[in-house]
Amino acid sequence: MGNYYIGLDGGSTYLKVALVGYGKVVDTLVRNTGIDNDGTARKLAAELCARNNLTPQDIGYIMATGYSRKVLEVADDDISEITAHAYGVRLTAPQGYRPGMIIDIGGQDSKIIYLDENGAVRNFSMNDKCAAGTGKFMEVIAQILETTIDKVGPLSLEATNPCDINSTCVVFAQSEVISLVARKYDRRDILAGMHLSMVRRMIKMMKKSEKGGDILMTGGGALNVGLHRAFEQELMRDVFVADFPQFNGAIGAALIASERG
Repeated sequence: MGNYYIGLDGGSTYLKVALVGYGKVVDTLVRNTGIDNDGTARKLAAELCARNNLTPQDIGYIMATGYSRKVLEVADDDISEITAHAYGVRLTAPQGYRPGMIIDIGGQDSKIIYLDENGAVRNFSMNDKCAAGTGKFMEVIAQILETTIDKVGPLSLEATNPCDINSTCVVFAQSEVISLVARKYDRRDILAGMHLSMVRRMIKMMKKSEKGGDILMTGGGALNVGLHRAFEQELMRDVFVADFPQFNGAIGAALIASERG
């Protein structure tokens, strides 16, 4: 039995894979999910092994999680993404830091996961009915504003007067942003307003009785410095960003795989 373990996070937009060995994150990879989820997963797992000089015999167990976890036949088993994210922060949270709340901004959904003092899932809220408040929402707005997703955060930090974006539906918000562009509003102010709109939507999802503990951001959205700043401003407290935030689910799956293995 090998001493390395692979976690696969089959998201709706991207497929993430993490390699864990001896209790540490060894390597990570991400690709567009494409139409052949299992084929993409197999290629990623093989590439991960090749670039770390590992053979299939070195891999003790493969665990899948995420949107397409049930079709990833290369995996030995699958686990819910809520459980995977809760496990992931054991390796991705800053040293000596135990989050009570995880804010996960994914490509097609957003989650708030509440943890108890032992790091186990206590409760969760999920926005999976509408793309507003997700990575897809940011991509749509970035395209309208003729920028790229990696520049959205830094540009928003230059805003001087953030716009009000009130629509909670991505389709109506898109129309609202197009209207703001037509009225010559500064792109940076529109982006800052978009982040505030997303954050306020997420805060409404938070269960008031379970807001205790420190807060950790995961998911691709955690890489957006503008979104991170907006959360801190609206919550009026520190919000930490996980290491390897986009891979937190895959890392959690790999960690569970190490226990199964």
